Amino acid sequence: MSDGTNHSGSKRAKAIRGALGAAALLGAWLIASPAAHADTVEVSPPGANDWSCKPTAEHPFPVILVPGTFESMAKNWASMAPALKSEGYCVYSLNYGSTNGVDATGPIADSAAQLAPFVDAVLASTGAEKVDLVGHSQGGMMPRYYMGFLDGAKKVNALVGIAPSNHGTQGLITPTPGGLPSATTAGGSNCQACSDQQAGSAFLTKLNSLGDTLPGPAYTVISTTHDEVVTPYQSQFLAGPAEKVTNITIQDKCPADPIEHDQTPNDPVVQRLVSNALGRPAGQPADPAFQPNCV
Repeated sequence: MSDGTNHSGSKRAKAIRGALGAAALLGAWLIASPAAHADTVEVSPPGANDWSCKPTAEHPFPVILVPGTFESMAKNWASMAPALKSEGYCVYSLNYGSTNGVDATGPIADSAAQLAPFVDAVLASTGAEKVDLVGHSQGGMMPRYYMGFLDGAKKVNALVGIAPSNHGTQGLITPTPGGLPSATTAGGSNCQACSDQQAGSAFLTKLNSLGDTLPGPAYTVISTTHDEVVTPYQSQFLAGPAEKVTNITIQDKCPADPIEHDQTPNDPVVQRLVSNALGRPAGQPADPAFQPNCV
């Protein structure tokens, strides 16, 4: 017996409204972000930014990959994005904080303000309640500002930081002639994000005034003893209860792993550790007992 309602038409209209809402949020992010010009938006890493993707029951939280200082999403996540996509995740990434055409070099608070509408666009597109954030270096720390000062914590299930600059580095982060970051004692004058990441900076003092963690999200930190950028590497770790925070040193799992700062997202061991963290029950960090294949 019919009630006169066109259910298929109603569902179609709802789907269209959802798609339009996601498009509007993404458009707002593009307008708000000074880094969001055609090149940075269109060049995504393989497997990322499929706006038709819908999360599954097995992987209910879309994953947003946040690049590090001087990095574009295409370079930083060239191997991580397709690896996660192949596991069935909806994967997204963005560029942010462009200064004079160099990504992720602007004031970190401003970059966090660019992350916020991107998260909203992903949530609107996927219909998910929360996202998982995976960030490298600055990208593993900057989301904490979004979570703590921009009301983002309620939208994040887990933050996975790969060599994150949570408590800063003892030197300044500067680009080397080859374009890769390094920690030195000079330079960085054209990179506010570099100054923001120096241990004891005003930015980090404000960030950590809230404490290392916030109620709600789970936190996983993955670090290497060979880190030459965020030093000492122990400064990357977060303090918090074991049920909410897992700090992992790669060489505790795979002693012979030589990976350094820049290439950590491309390390198969790191990718297995990230996969473990993302595969945990909602609100739980990586399993500290998990042993990845070291080969």
